[in-house]
Amino acid sequence: MGGQVDRSRGNAVLRACGCAVAGLFLIAGCTADGSPKDGAASRTPAAPGTPSGPSGAGAGTAAAAPSSGSGSELVPELDESKQPKTAAEARDLLGRIIVAEQAIGPDVVRSTPFESDPGHWPVLDEGCVWQTASLPPDVLATSTRSFHIPAKDGRGRVRINATVTVHHNREESGWETARAMEEVLRCPGQKLREGEELKNLWGGAFYQGEQMNGWTEDAFTETGEYVSARDGGPHLYTWSQAQFGPVTVAISAKGATGITREAMNALVVQGTSRMMVQAKQELGKAAG
Repeated sequence: MGGQVDRSRGNAVLRACGCAVAGLFLIAGCTADGSPKDGAASRTPAAPGTPSGPSGAGAGTAAAAPSSGSGSELVPELDESKQPKTAAEARDLLGRIIVAEQAIGPDVVRSTPFESDPGHWPVLDEGCVWQTASLPPDVLATSTRSFHIPAKDGRGRVRINATVTVHHNREESGWETARAMEEVLRCPGQKLREGEELKNLWGGAFYQGEQMNGWTEDAFTETGEYVSARDGGPHLYTWSQAQFGPVTVAISAKGATGITREAMNALVVQGTSRMMVQAKQELGKAAG
């Protein structure tokens, strides 16, 4: 989705395409606590008029709740008693999950503005242009933080967003991930704002246990090209989203001249995995 205004499963063809992006989930692999090993370093609202529950178009495609004790040591059982019930509780939880710049990489700094308006939600309209609306009923709280790696030594400015969204329950967060997939199918080209676009987007979504997803209940990755009047391009673009219980976490990165796909993916993996670990610590059942 490309950030707060940067930005289900649609069909078997796109899910097959997603096999190629599954590697992003485990670029560095994960240790037992879900953090990257070997030193490696939602987003998506419904389009206008799109229901947020199973009665809408595409009913039955939202993420199914994993069975109790799913068998993966990287995904603990959700403790439903810890789920926030009010917007205030959700904002408090969100603040304990979302990352700061040092959690993404040593060269990452805060951008200005740094944090999004907590009352705003991005909506992809029928013309594939991102707009801003008020929070939908299924969202208790959301926040996006903006970071960048400054241009240096021939490398351009790399832009990074971290987003956390808290829903009432797992079903609602699953529908957020499903709609993300639908948006790629509907709009492989998207206008973020005047003079800024995403092109040639494609994505893949994987339930826990599918392909290489052993670390989150549902995962979605979107890749493509970023073009802007300010930054030039086309440059690499990646969005990676993960779900645990009522929470989705995501990192988006817009590349620049001089940065490799491997370096950019490492930033995305580092940020997403750190937030997912923190979500599991906050909402998972204690071992034993």
